[in-house]
Amino acid sequence: MGHLYALDFDGVLCDSCGESSISAVKAAQIRYPELFAGMDAATETWILDTMRVVRPVVETGYENVLLVRLLLEIKAPHLRKTLVAGKLSVDDILADWEHGIKPVLMKEWSENKEELVDLFGKVRDDWLEHDLRGWIGANRFYPGTADALKFSSSTLFIVTTKQARFASALLREIGGIDFPMDRIYGLGSGPKVEVLKKLQERPEHEGLTLHFVEDRLATLRNVIKTPALDNWHLYLGTWGYNTQSERDEAESISRIHVVDLPDFCAKLK
Repeated sequence: MGHLYALDFDGVLCDSCGESSISAVKAAQIRYPELFAGMDAATETWILDTMRVVRPVVETGYENVLLVRLLLEIKAPHLRKTLVAGKLSVDDILADWEHGIKPVLMKEWSENKEELVDLFGKVRDDWLEHDLRGWIGANRFYPGTADALKFSSSTLFIVTTKQARFASALLREIGGIDFPMDRIYGLGSGPKVEVLKKLQERPEHEGLTLHFVEDRLATLRNVIKTPALDNWHLYLGTWGYNTQSERDEAESISRIHVVDLPDFCAKLK
């Protein structure tokens, strides 16, 4: 009867790493002024470059702010205020961010998730309002994805941890796509597994073949652990924010199809 695609945004449709990293530096300068006042241009460039390497660990945007501060303390020992930072490398971050490093930093820095989410959103709003061209220019859609969205004959939803207003603005400004806001499940919509449950339970979706495309292996694992979602076809995008080891692992999981960008765009159309 047709197909329904639930699509992640960052790392599947849009390469937002440049924008999110710059926004994180701006937010960190506000949050930790005593640290970032001593950051030189070379260190900032290194941080922005390294953020692309560690980007696979990020689930929600506010985590970028934590990563920027951690990288500053790793790169510039004279600014270091965190004992653990002197023992960490980029490889350590990739290996143990979610359950090891992030909780320790949140506690040591007495951080509040909601405050970081709010700050990160306000920094983006301010950049978007005062320099729309610069904000848009720091993002890009992966080749072919905008056209695939425009010409798809499938039922499409976006399921993302990004705030929906930013996803909508990028779809409109870069992709030229007036994507319905009621089809964007953004930050605050609940865990992705719960959103997928809602989508499959809608009466109008009965009989549709269900597809979920992600770039985070951990998210796909959560879906596999949820028996109610057994009817979803799962895809890991090789072009997104994941590592070779994660792609290799995904290849060994029967529920997950590892897909490249041209094949994804062809399926969506």
